[in-house]
Amino acid sequence: MTRRPTDAQATPAPHRSWSALSGDDVLQELSSTPSGLRSGEAEDRLRQYGPNELSFATATPWWLVLLRQFLSPVIGVLVVAAVISAATDHPVDAIAISLILALNAALGFWQERKAEADVRALQSLSVDTCRVLRDATEHVVSAADVVPGDVVLVESGERIPADMRLIEANALRLDESMLTGESVAATKRSAAVPVDSPSGERSNMAFSGTFVTSGRGVGVVTATGARTQLGEINALVQGPAGQGPLQMLTHKLERRIGLIVLVAVTLVFIAGILTGNDIADMFRTAVALAVASIPESLPIVLTVAMSVGVSRMAKRNAILRTLPSVETLGSTTVIASDKTGTLTQNLLTVERIWTPDATVDLTGNRDAPASDSPTVKAVLLTGALTNEAARGGSHSDLSGDAVDVAMARIALEFDVLDEERRAESPSAHMPYEPDLRYSQTVRMNENGERTLHVKGAADTLLSMSDSLARHSGLADLDEELVQDANKRMAADGLRVIATAARTLGPDEDLPSPLPTPSGLTFLGLQGMSDPPRADVASAIRACQQAGIAVKMITGDQPLTATAIAKRLGLRTDVPPLTGAEMADLDDDALTQRLAEVSVAARVTPQDKLRIVRLLQAADHVVAVTGDGVNDAPALKAAAIGVAMGRSGTDVARESADLVLTDDNFVTIVHAVEQGRVTFAAIRKATFFLLSTGAAALLAMSVNVVLDQPLLFLPLQMLWINIVTNGVQDIALALEAAEGEELKRPPRARSEGLLSRTLWYRAGITAMWMAGAILVVFTWALETGMPEVEARTFALTAFVALNFFQIFSARAQYRSLFQLNPLGNKPLLFTSVGALLLHWGAMQWPVSADALGITPLSPWQWAACFAVGSSVLLIVEAEKFVRRWSHRRDRIPAPAR
Repeated sequence: MTRRPTDAQATPAPHRSWSALSGDDVLQELSSTPSGLRSGEAEDRLRQYGPNELSFATATPWWLVLLRQFLSPVIGVLVVAAVISAATDHPVDAIAISLILALNAALGFWQERKAEADVRALQSLSVDTCRVLRDATEHVVSAADVVPGDVVLVESGERIPADMRLIEANALRLDESMLTGESVAATKRSAAVPVDSPSGERSNMAFSGTFVTSGRGVGVVTATGARTQLGEINALVQGPAGQGPLQMLTHKLERRIGLIVLVAVTLVFIAGILTGNDIADMFRTAVALAVASIPESLPIVLTVAMSVGVSRMAKRNAILRTLPSVETLGSTTVIASDKTGTLTQNLLTVERIWTPDATVDLTGNRDAPASDSPTVKAVLLTGALTNEAARGGSHSDLSGDAVDVAMARIALEFDVLDEERRAESPSAHMPYEPDLRYSQTVRMNENGERTLHVKGAADTLLSMSDSLARHSGLADLDEELVQDANKRMAADGLRVIATAARTLGPDEDLPSPLPTPSGLTFLGLQGMSDPPRADVASAIRACQQAGIAVKMITGDQPLTATAIAKRLGLRTDVPPLTGAEMADLDDDALTQRLAEVSVAARVTPQDKLRIVRLLQAADHVVAVTGDGVNDAPALKAAAIGVAMGRSGTDVARESADLVLTDDNFVTIVHAVEQGRVTFAAIRKATFFLLSTGAAALLAMSVNVVLDQPLLFLPLQMLWINIVTNGVQDIALALEAAEGEELKRPPRARSEGLLSRTLWYRAGITAMWMAGAILVVFTWALETGMPEVEARTFALTAFVALNFFQIFSARAQYRSLFQLNPLGNKPLLFTSVGALLLHWGAMQWPVSADALGITPLSPWQWAACFAVGSSVLLIVEAEKFVRRWSHRRDRIPAPAR
């Protein structure tokens, strides 16, 4: 049985100043010793604090998810209609309505029961076993049994089992990118740090789930399970997911429709009773009115439109995990993007080489003649030889420390040395020591002489050098010249590594270990950074043109983040926001600051989550991109989370709504465009359904008030809603783009599912169609037509009105006559097919008897088409007037 800590077994309250205490003080606070806990004490603490595991929320029971599908007001009205139909001995109507309810519930149930793997993916970061000191002896124990106060031993290749305060660190470096977003491994030390240091700068702390890239260390456990930083992220990920705009708009529309229909049905039922109609007949009328008014096929249309959008996005390397996300992207107003691995390549690359005689800028020019200069060649050679990167099957297949990999790659790329020479064993070697800030190695040069190569921090190597390498030979050391170059490169956000060398005399012996170098010749500097991905800058410009703000949110240093932001075209005239600054700002002040900045640096997962929530509170639709564990809470809380499919962690992918299979920010722009196309299709289909549904509601309401025979039977309304306009409406959801989707600003959230223009258009066409139906029905009755024939005449006129209304809905602004008639072949085929199906139902006695209809003469069909085409003329006239008014009043749009 998996153990879980109870509330009484919570881990100790987090001690925010662990990093500020000395190692001895930490051991004393935790009642531990350098030789570890006693076994009995460890068992007692395990019972007290519980296992070192993450707890997960219980999934919602399936029956509760199913029940939720029937809580919508629209569905409630249909349930009542089905019950009334069954009670009044109309089983065909009851069965038809029940089938609609079942289909809608199945779709909703399937979407809600998707796997909750976003939290489960955190288990992939758990550690099976680890080495601890207990009873002054090293033991291998289950990581779940680690307790606060345990002394843990770690070395290269291992994952940290719990949050620890390091008491020993020997060349220890940890990959903390999952928490901080930094691509460079963090160097760890055992010395205390200032009490107010942010988590990314607590160099004496090792956090649960991070990975040891090199070195070894000893740490005392300060937090386990839910109290670790990974546990805090787990708690944030398990919070409620953000709700997309389409979901909110659809629910709002459903509530409105349900309320309007319920009120209308009640009033009509009461009016019918007061005018002397039979109660049973009025029940049936109420059912017909409810069925006529409610767009039963809307859930199907939404699903089809979003599914088509998902399919189109998949062809462009964007995989949607939830259907509503396809529209949410189109509504996005802010993209809050992680830097490392999302906007950048998550790969350190040498971008600039400086020597006293030459500066080689490799940004966007990897073919620069770097090896033509002897001094540049010397810089690259020393960087490659003083190096511990391991090579696989190709130049690009290198592993090890990110700095070593970058320096080895650039040397191999420009053929400064061959692989055989780089692989030669040095006669003496000292790997990089963080405390010393340099590494050194002794190699044989081409002349058979031994050369001491050193690389490290610029100020460190300057203190070891007494000359400067130039084309013309050695020159006096010019520290000011080197420091100026170093500062310029650092100001551009580059990580700077200096190189120096000295030829050893034939009789010069170096003791082991190698002593501190001296008498070196300073060679030059290599500046490296994690470069932006190709085409990201142009993608950001496209977002800005579409009215979408792009904000970089990263755990990296402000200077580095600003340098990358400048290269990407983001706003950098305002100082970046930092996590430390956020801590001093209340929500109102931070919201104002967020409106000004494009870069947030040195932020924690909690900071990212706060940023997303404040942006959404400011009425923004926020899309968050990222690839690390630190991005997971914000990914889930955002309206839509976008994760990298290749380089991203399982946690990020499972927390996201959209996964990019090519890890390319550019793909997001394509997804935004398709999202807008999808929403436009949904909007057109909704307009059609609401206008025809409102026409039926208005026509039948007036029909009852006029005390006429029932205009339409319930089954006839189901026939129209599902077989004719339902099939056509689904085809309308396949409508392609009108063009210029990315040249318009995002839709205002206050606008609703339909724009004001479409609400107005739906209103005038609904009244026109309702009036036309009533005129046809009244005229037919007054000319002596039998009631069945008059009802069929009116029903067919309504079918014709639907036929022309669906084509007028293909474009919101453009004229129907400007569109390609074959631009949406499924719509054309289904519309014509619906007319043929309606005609066939009239001719077949069985279906005609079931529906209560009869065949019409050719002249009656012609009259129905004449009436139906009138709605197309109304819509085209309204579009023309609106376009003419817009051209007359148009002023230049403000620059974005």
